[in-house]
Amino acid sequence: MKTKTSNVVILTTITGKNAQDTAHGSETQYAELAGRKLAYRSIGNGAPLILSNRFRGTLDTWDPLFLDTLSENFRVITFDYSGIGYSTGTLPTDAVSVAKDIKDLAAYLKLEKTAVLGWSWGGLIAQAATLEYPELITHAVIIGSVPVGERTVDIEPAFLQAAVKPLNDFEDEIILFYEPKSRKSIAAAEISYERIRKRLDVSKIPSTMDVFQLYFQAGGAAAEDKEGLRDKLKETAVPILVISGDNDISAAVENWFPLLRELPTVHIIILPHAGHAPQHQEPILTAGYIKTFLAQ
Repeated sequence: MKTKTSNVVILTTITGKNAQDTAHGSETQYAELAGRKLAYRSIGNGAPLILSNRFRGTLDTWDPLFLDTLSENFRVITFDYSGIGYSTGTLPTDAVSVAKDIKDLAAYLKLEKTAVLGWSWGGLIAQAATLEYPELITHAVIIGSVPVGERTVDIEPAFLQAAVKPLNDFEDEIILFYEPKSRKSIAAAEISYERIRKRLDVSKIPSTMDVFQLYFQAGGAAAEDKEGLRDKLKETAVPILVISGDNDISAAVENWFPLLRELPTVHIIILPHAGHAPQHQEPILTAGYIKTFLAQ
């Protein structure tokens, strides 16, 4: 309990803002777009940073301490994909089409330039946005994700078994996002879990196989890569930061290794004793890495 209280104190000290400009207090707004409404939240000031979420992620499932720390230096914009969470419409079944949500949201917000951050499945979407709209994207941060194209290391069965449960409990989250063999990782998971639960509408989290299949199809299309995004990744001038845990059973960092000498702008940071959500395990440290990178 003392640990949790101390983290609340850290949150208040770091933000130093009105409640409405924090992850917990921010207003859910809607971008009226063709055929759909995209739900989004915006906190902080400075250069914009649009965040694209994981499989089954919603506006509520980001760690608020991570968002609030980022918002000390950037305008942090989170959103739900078309047809997911608080948004209307239907989730497309290829990464390039999903990435149009980022482009359309940026246009709605009158952003001429923005950085993007994608976590897990959202990392594929962030890569697609970066490579399809280089005139819009200044930087890309990819957390717990693999490069577009064929994988070197597959997803482990334990991840898939937990990921498709209609409702995930805390034990599932340890498997999905942390390092079960590390006491430090589990302790961080408990604190992050409590932070997230303070503003979590479980009913908004996708829970049916029909919706899961839309995600799977888009992920499969990114692996098949008919658009040649992997080749574009080797040619892009956009700076890209990859942040991974050293034991990510969904998106092993080893998937990046065969490309290391071929990617002209990619930086890789590996957090020890961490899993699929290093930004939730180490929100302040990870936000610091991102701040330094985006200052280039």
